Amino acid sequence: MADEGISAADEASGVVPRLKRRMIDEALPLWSTAGWDDGAGGFIDRLHRDGTADVTAPRRVFVQARQIWCYAKAAQMGWYPEGRAIALKGLEHLLAKAKTPDGRPGYVHRLTPEGAVLDGRRDAYDHAFILFALAAVYALDQDAQIRAEIDALLAFLDGHLRSPHGGVHEGLPVSLPRRQNPHMHLFEAMIACFDATHDLSFQNRAGEFFALFLANLYDKRTRALGEYFEEDWSKIAPVSVEPGHQAEWVWLLKGFERITGCPTGQRRAELLETALRYRDETGCLIDEGDDAGNIRRTTRRLWPQTEIAKAWIAQAESGEAGAAEEARMALARLERHYLSHPVRGGWYDQFERDGKSLIDTIPASSFYHVLCAVTEAEQVLEG
Repeated sequence: MADEGISAADEASGVVPRLKRRMIDEALPLWSTAGWDDGAGGFIDRLHRDGTADVTAPRRVFVQARQIWCYAKAAQMGWYPEGRAIALKGLEHLLAKAKTPDGRPGYVHRLTPEGAVLDGRRDAYDHAFILFALAAVYALDQDAQIRAEIDALLAFLDGHLRSPHGGVHEGLPVSLPRRQNPHMHLFEAMIACFDATHDLSFQNRAGEFFALFLANLYDKRTRALGEYFEEDWSKIAPVSVEPGHQAEWVWLLKGFERITGCPTGQRRAELLETALRYRDETGCLIDEGDDAGNIRRTTRRLWPQTEIAKAWIAQAESGEAGAAEEARMALARLERHYLSHPVRGGWYDQFERDGKSLIDTIPASSFYHVLCAVTEAEQVLEG
């Protein structure tokens, strides 16, 4: 956290090594100890504000997958050698408890703390993160059993979740509205699967989501990415715009360009410009606006701040002048406002406009966002 003796420029210039040390020394140890259930197994969904486990909180399956990804990624980066064993332990629990426990294909939505099924829905967003986690684990060892799990999940997506209108259903049972969010994370997962396997079929699968983005999710006139849609992809008015997702797509489009060679620079520039319309006086992104540029919610969560940092990192990787400094300043805002928590390795999840913290717990779901931003920053900004 900055003090009066450190200028904003100094705070930004040293932020990447500081955040790396915070991940290695604080966050990774915290979420594998207090954040792991030694009794029932599995990752804890959230910690109390004093850093102790909330053992009564239901276990969201996408959070289990995100934590697996975090430890596999930390191992892959050479940051946390124990990460591989922790990721494998988490994956073993996920496969044992969440995969077809009721005899039907796919993964359930939520578990009790004891590991029983709490919500048996098949949710597309969950499956995106399970695929993302499997890709990260596969990247470590190229284990044939992990590849078989990837292929089984793809078969479930193809056989049960595909929509005749393009993309995937929200889940089973099918529900409305349709959201861009599961499609964004499936796009992310396909890019990760290609990176892990070098199987060209994942380029094609990622290409389907890129085509959906251009045709239905992104409005070239307003230069805004919508959130909610009818079954046939018609917009639901008023159009909800989440600045964090505008920024997240900037980074993902750069990843797609990297694996396919397909140029995405114009859309990245437009999305970033749109995202930056929705900032408050702290420089942080707010949670929601509309496609006319109006702010609908003045609250600001942690994750949009990691995504605007990643957007600037993507632009820096493309050689855009000033983008690296913008990325460091975004990471410094993340550190100053959200990561300076009394629990070492913890964070604040959401603030009101006046700076009041709105969430009393420390949610595990944020770890993926933070770790991803820091690993990207080290590879691009410090490389």
